[in-house]
Amino acid sequence: MAGTPDPPDGPMPGGLQPRLENAPHVIVTGLSGAGKSTVLRAFEDAGFEAVDNLPLALLPALFMVPDEHPVAVGVDTRTRAFAPELLLNRIAELSTARHPVRLLFLDCADDVLARRFGETRRPHPLSPDRPVADGIAREREALARLRERADLVLETSDMSPHDLRRIVLERVLGAVPAMLTVTICSFGYSRGLPRDADLVFDVRFLSNPHWDPDLRSMDGREPAVQSHVEADPAFAPAFARILDLLLLLLPGYRREGRAYLTIAFGCTGGRHRSVAFVERVGRALAAANWPNFVVHRDLAHP
Repeated sequence: MAGTPDPPDGPMPGGLQPRLENAPHVIVTGLSGAGKSTVLRAFEDAGFEAVDNLPLALLPALFMVPDEHPVAVGVDTRTRAFAPELLLNRIAELSTARHPVRLLFLDCADDVLARRFGETRRPHPLSPDRPVADGIAREREALARLRERADLVLETSDMSPHDLRRIVLERVLGAVPAMLTVTICSFGYSRGLPRDADLVFDVRFLSNPHWDPDLRSMDGREPAVQSHVEADPAFAPAFARILDLLLLLLPGYRREGRAYLTIAFGCTGGRHRSVAFVERVGRALAAANWPNFVVHRDLAHP
């Protein structure tokens, strides 16, 4: 939200698949600091065209552009020529059978808003030189009519950005969970950790095929190397525990809105143990209905 703070948040990739057929256009309004930027980013990720603080006079031109994509527009007390009744009239005029216009209002407790402004050290837009409580009170009064007429009011005091994003998409779009994209990567510690790894497991505790002259020139995709690695007494219990952990964690990552997750397994050179382990993990996750991509980062290196 330009000029006002939202709840602290980071990138929020996909994780929800919206149904955009005949999706409504959405006007997002509410109290400064209640999460408008988070909501607009959620709509943008879902395929909407998101615009913040568009002057009310330009709303008809935006909504009437022939396009298959629905529009989400942020409007608040900072918007040029802002007037609640004028906005409500615009919504009534612009609604169509194909793309109705819905009003989403974001509310939040005064003490939470005051804390958010304090954390970001930004002034409230309606009280730049007065206590933040004065600006919150003035804005709440100015927006009372919009809150009363809103199609959906979300109270965001106790919501994390992830919660807010998920609830918006579920309740406004009827979005459904999308499959998390999982990448499983082997690597060699001699060349450093993968930069995009979210989870890293060290499999250097396993017997190293490098020291077997018959296996040294092969890699972990070869059945002989896999058999050597899996014959280590530590392999079976370690594999079972790591797989159980992944199957526990993956639904949570998807639930929290993650679209991509990279799980890395490392050995010394990235050619034998980690490759064999990754191949086995990839097959096991696929069998458990978690499609994944297998990447062997260091196979091309000697």
